[in-house]
Amino acid sequence: MTGTTDITLGFMPLLDSAVLIATSEMGFAEEENVRLRLVRETSWANIRDRVAVGHFDGAHMLAPMPIAFNLGLGPISVPVVAPLALGLGGNAVTVSNGLYEAIARHAAIDLRKPAETGAALKQVVGERVAKGEKPLVFAVVHPYSGHNYELRYWLAACGIDPDKDIEIVIVPPPLMPDALLRGAIDGFCVGEPWNTVAVSSGAGHMATVKAAIWRSSPEKVLGLSRHFVETEPDATAGLIRAAWRASAWCAKPENAETLARLLAGPSWLDQDERHMLPAITGRLVDAGGHTIDMPDFFLPHQRAATFPWQSHALWYYSQMVRWGHVTHSPANALIARDSYRPDLYRKALTAANLLVPAANMKVEGALSGPVYVGASDVGLQLGPDGFFDGRIFDPDRLEHYLQNGMAEPLFSR
Repeated sequence: MTGTTDITLGFMPLLDSAVLIATSEMGFAEEENVRLRLVRETSWANIRDRVAVGHFDGAHMLAPMPIAFNLGLGPISVPVVAPLALGLGGNAVTVSNGLYEAIARHAAIDLRKPAETGAALKQVVGERVAKGEKPLVFAVVHPYSGHNYELRYWLAACGIDPDKDIEIVIVPPPLMPDALLRGAIDGFCVGEPWNTVAVSSGAGHMATVKAAIWRSSPEKVLGLSRHFVETEPDATAGLIRAAWRASAWCAKPENAETLARLLAGPSWLDQDERHMLPAITGRLVDAGGHTIDMPDFFLPHQRAATFPWQSHALWYYSQMVRWGHVTHSPANALIARDSYRPDLYRKALTAANLLVPAANMKVEGALSGPVYVGASDVGLQLGPDGFFDGRIFDPDRLEHYLQNGMAEPLFSR
């Protein structure tokens, strides 16, 4: 690539914007002749709309957002592609103090055991119905978000109907701790640091985490307008390489404190540095100062965390169909699958002699432990990637999954 290309991306003040912030601030973009401008936004709706009207070339996006764009689910739709993922995991479900105590009367709450916590929550929901109390209110950040789909998946597998037994509302991430503290909601599913902020302010407790509901699961992606990708192929490839190198830098333990200070800055998340470290280090802190070791809570680079697996896209599509957000058809499934572009990722990184997965899709939930790609014990390591309910998602059997894979809750008692 010759010359320098300007790229403007929107981002939300979340810890999983770390890869893009490091890409800009640690010189990785500059090394690829990219002048990266990041613009902080206040809601995912703003991100969506400013990409749609051309204010941004792309953005730090919710993983289902490019799929929603391409399926025409937004008020203004433009073709968007995801050539890079921005990490695995990073979310938690946090509940009010009162709800936490109610759940704890039925089971000891362990962030790593969503089945037990979900079963106890179901009992609480039943008790409220018996007393004629109003449904619990849970917040997510956007209708087409990993937060919405993982919360729904967890609840449904535990026998709680997310459309009948509770109410789900939309709240921007930075407002969730205050909404919980003031009693406007009973719980939320959001990315860090907002769970830690809520806990540290005394608003509530974490109940479970995305990394326990679906291990090694996708969360955010780099979404770029298809127009930009097609007109600026060299800049696109350079940005992918720069972000890959930034993700590797973010994953190094020796960089944890530097990354926390960077993210905490006023231009980025504008939060206490101490709120950054738990997710970065995998040492979550719950109320009372108790530390819970979860080394795979957020993975910016490990386990091929930046690869845009088309099986991830199809899983999100399956949840869109499940919850009535889109009508299933073979054409829609192809649109969803091709919203993720591993071909662009592979082309950019192989040019730099970097290791990339050879396949575009994999069976999700099949790995109970770490597995190296290929025959050696070096290079790319995948998994574990299991769903907490033991289900498997085979993208080559999408029709079967839609018809049979989610029919009944596994934890209904």
